[in-house]
This record gives sequence, structure tokens and C-alpha cells, in this order.
Amino acid sequence: MRFLRCWPRATEICPPRLPWRQIVAAFFGAVLAIAVLAQLQDWRQIPLVLGSFGASCLLVFAYPASPFSQPRNLIGGHVVSSLTGLAVMSLCGVQPWSMALAVGIAVVLMLLLRVPHPPAGSNPLIVMLSGAGWDFLLTPTLAGTVLLAAVACVYHNGVLKQTYPRYWW
Repeated sequence: MRFLRCWPRATEICPPRLPWRQIVAAFFGAVLAIAVLAQLQDWRQIPLVLGSFGASCLLVFAYPASPFSQPRNLIGGHVVSSLTGLAVMSLCGVQPWSMALAVGIAVVLMLLLRVPHPPAGSNPLIVMLSGAGWDFLLTPTLAGTVLLAAVACVYHNGVLKQTYPRYWW
């Protein structure tokens, strides 16, 4: 009980829900992006879809102005995190401690390189749990994120008439 009494109390109210128009636009953007990646994957027989891309779609299509949503962060964060997972797995194997270490290193590298993208924090775990090879860095990671950024650019600028990205580098 003492633990519950010392638990910090929230001091702010929950932010308001996004407007319906933005929610619907995010839905169609996410559907379009994953459909493009999945269809290209099917046609070309190369992996382009990564589990963490679902969370990336939430950021890129619902919060396109966020620093986390910019192409630099989207692409850089995923590449850095996948590379970290591959490197740690190659050096240490797959152990509970090495999975934790890989995530920690990926977080630090994304922050140091100024490419934080929260969904990419799961990439070292995806790499290690799937036993991915070094080709994972090119497909699905690099190719998939470049295509995801391209779809976001076309969708936001062409369909929604919004400015995306806010910056590249």
C-alpha cells in the first residue's frame, strides 16, 4: 500500500482528441502507405514491410509536423536501430541482456545523431527475435522507410495540400 501512496499524481489533463478530419486523413494515409509497401513486396518478392512501420504510420500521418515524423528521423532512426540490432546480435548473440543492450544503444545513437523515431526503438528486438541477416538493413529497413517517406510526401502535399516534410536535414 505504501507503494501506491507514493506513486506520483498526474498534474495535467488529457490532451484533446484530434479532429475527425485529421483522424480520417491519418487512416487513409496509413492504409495507403502499408498497401503500397505490401503490394510492392508482393510484386518484387523483396521484404519491404516491417512491424514497426505501423507505429511509424501513426506518427507520419497523424502528427506530420512532429520532429519524430520527419524523413530524417523516420529513415535515420530505423536504419540506426536496425544496424544496432544487427551489430549487437553479431557480437553478442541473442540473450536477454544483449536485447536490452541493443535497445539502449539504439536509443542513445538515435539521440546523439538527432534522428529519434520512437517506433524504430523496437527494431533491435525485431532483428534479434527474427534472427535477421545483414540484408535486413537494406530490405525492409532502408527501402521500406524511403518508400514510406515518399508516400507521405505525395499524400500530404498532393492529396491533403499540407506541407510535408517540415525539414529534410
